[in-house]
Amino acid sequence: MSAEPAVSAEPVRRLRLGETELVLLGTAHVSRASAEAVARLLEDEDFDAVAVELCPSRYHALMNPDALERLDILQAIRQGRAQVILANLALGAYQQRLAEELGVEPGTEMRVAADEARVRGLPVLLIDRDIGTTLRRVYRRAPWWRRLGLVGALLGSVVSRERLDEKEIERLKEGDILESTFSQFADEDQGLFEPLIAERDRYMVARLCQELADTGLRRVLVVVGAGHLKGMTERLATGCPPDPAREIAELESLPPPSPWPRRLPWLIVALILSGFAIGFARSPDLGWSLIKEWIVINGGLAALGALLARAHPLTILAAFLAAPLTSLNPMVGVGMVAALVEGALRRPSIGDVQRLRRDTAHLGGWWRNRVARILLVFFFSTLGSAAGTYLAGFRIFERVSG
Repeated sequence: MSAEPAVSAEPVRRLRLGETELVLLGTAHVSRASAEAVARLLEDEDFDAVAVELCPSRYHALMNPDALERLDILQAIRQGRAQVILANLALGAYQQRLAEELGVEPGTEMRVAADEARVRGLPVLLIDRDIGTTLRRVYRRAPWWRRLGLVGALLGSVVSRERLDEKEIERLKEGDILESTFSQFADEDQGLFEPLIAERDRYMVARLCQELADTGLRRVLVVVGAGHLKGMTERLATGCPPDPAREIAELESLPPPSPWPRRLPWLIVALILSGFAIGFARSPDLGWSLIKEWIVINGGLAALGALLARAHPLTILAAFLAAPLTSLNPMVGVGMVAALVEGALRRPSIGDVQRLRRDTAHLGGWWRNRVARILLVFFFSTLGSAAGTYLAGFRIFERVSG
């Protein structure tokens, strides 16, 4: 393995892996100099392929930025994908904020690498793990209070209008969008550092070894974030893992979920229904009073959530009526009901879909754009109903135990 003077200050590592020479270029995902370094290396040297720190879904999003225009938001909600779309839009909003402040689109160097490779007729090797798998592994490994922090980090990236300070900019030069968004948590918790960074080092090394074994490439340019350069170089220096396919399968698997998130909603339903039964056993008046409180508190907070999302008046009414019923059936959520009603009453136009990524880069755009507002209706009415379930539940048991 050898190091060499940086290409426009971007670190380069050269090493041999069997019969293949690998040239690893460590880039900053928010640096125009990194994009120029990629282009210069491809112009000055001969390569058989270019490997990039992208998974297929991120590659598709980077090379086809208008893919969201084909989004059917109502179908996505029916399929249970609303949370994933919200997370992706929040990450996109953060990227747009970076682009406006730093004057360069995040990931430009990856796009340049892919474009230059295609111009030269070179294969593009996508070696990073799927972003959805990484996020799910992060989420599964985090205790519930950390999960709230992760959601808060995503939301904070949307609502914050503070300019990036020097420390944040330096952090971005060493990592990628996921790492920078969750960096404060990764620094504090080894359980989050592993799936965000260390596991991806292992995964990208295994993918490179798999590609080299299958294709017999002699010289490959590997474009990765500078934050991955050290870990990947150290692993490659010791050779490929004994079974790259097995390593990849292990890193793509999801930790078994805790049974409690699945059982807890049914337990709450059982407790609420028990409270109603106790109330009616004592007196019909008490039983009906408990049901009335359940409807007012649960339905009222779900309706308040829809109101905060600036939903149509009929959507707000639908949230109020649906929440007390859907809270007693964990298979159907009030967020889905409210979002579908909002979508039917205010069906998004083609323009809304075309402007989605642009509008959600700014806080007010989430309410102006009909697609984004449907997602807000889903999120806020769900949050309101969840709060209403616990508040009404405590109120019911306070009354039956008094």
